[in-house]
Amino acid sequence: MTDWIELESQVFMQTGRRVPLVIESGEGTYVVDANGKRYLDFIAGIAVNSIGHRNPVLVNAIREQADKLVHISNVFYSIPQLQLAELLIEHSCMDRVYFVNSGAEANEGAIKLVRKWGGEHKDGAFEIISTLNSFHGRTLAAVTATGTERYKAPFAPLPAGFLTVPYDDVDAIKQATTPRTCAILLEVIQGEGGVNIPADDYLRRIRAWCDEQQILLVLDEVQTGIGRTGTLFAYEQTGAEPDVMTLAKGLAGGVPIGAILARGDAANAFVPGDHGSTFGGNPLATAAGYAVLKYIIDEDLPKQVRNKGERLLARLHSLEDRHAGISEVRGRGLLCAVQFDADIAERVVGACMEAGLLVNQLKPNAIRLMPPLTVREEELDQAVEIIDAALSEVSEAAAKAT
Repeated sequence: MTDWIELESQVFMQTGRRVPLVIESGEGTYVVDANGKRYLDFIAGIAVNSIGHRNPVLVNAIREQADKLVHISNVFYSIPQLQLAELLIEHSCMDRVYFVNSGAEANEGAIKLVRKWGGEHKDGAFEIISTLNSFHGRTLAAVTATGTERYKAPFAPLPAGFLTVPYDDVDAIKQATTPRTCAILLEVIQGEGGVNIPADDYLRRIRAWCDEQQILLVLDEVQTGIGRTGTLFAYEQTGAEPDVMTLAKGLAGGVPIGAILARGDAANAFVPGDHGSTFGGNPLATAAGYAVLKYIIDEDLPKQVRNKGERLLARLHSLEDRHAGISEVRGRGLLCAVQFDADIAERVVGACMEAGLLVNQLKPNAIRLMPPLTVREEELDQAVEIIDAALSEVSEAAAKAT
């Protein structure tokens, strides 16, 4: 029998730490490892498997499109690409879309777009303000915009023109704005940074500031978009519409895709030759995206997510009464985090996995839950029960060690 973990250590670039688990198959909210053990999957490909594993809607869309055409490049017109584009435009505040292959590529393209706009509409303005603890991807410009130093430091010197300020601090953004500023780049909720939720008026005030200063507001909805927080796009809950928005993760339910959307002058900033992608928006990916997005809209999954999210948060908050080591529970929809007083997240994740639940170690002292949007209520309850038992196990082990 092949030792897949040992093989990975020999042939794969070591860019990150993996959980010692080889996953072979999945269905619904469950995955199965190489030894046949089943797990509730509350990572969902890092908020990617939006309609669960092996959903017939996605499987059939992939099968049918693969039987017709997988790839033709953007030299030609593609029906699935235009169907998905039209659906996104119809259900957002945006005017135009361009497809790429990932969230990082979407943000990279958005950075190019706003710099092009700044050059034409704002006397060559090129600087972009982002926030501390943000995450916008691993490509060079996207990681420079990311407000997490450890992701950036190894790759200096970095591209110029990026400033980072504290999140949820409107005054800091105002103070950082200069005539060179072309855009402000924000996550509606910081996902990788800790599931950090800003004040209710944060984005409205920034939208007003952008209007006053005539600069663009770019919202990175790579993690929060496509129903994850209880509306199709998280900006819909803020009262602030972006000029540019980026999507990826849950858009095609697991098939790689990203999207740059824009409205107004920004939607027309690119002209032929300015941007491109060989694989971006290929028929297979966009057929999958169309099937997934249409299913999410037709079944009104965002409304279900709101209800399920309230149930999940309530159950997680109930753990605070039984476990003094929980310092905070936060989240919106099916994007939630549990933070601890001590750096016990790795042990909690391990105990959960042993009991048949996969959760994400967000930080040394926090775990993140992001199950498929199709998760059932009884599965939410089961997951919280496992976390409850895991916390008790970790606490008891710590007590014995002292």
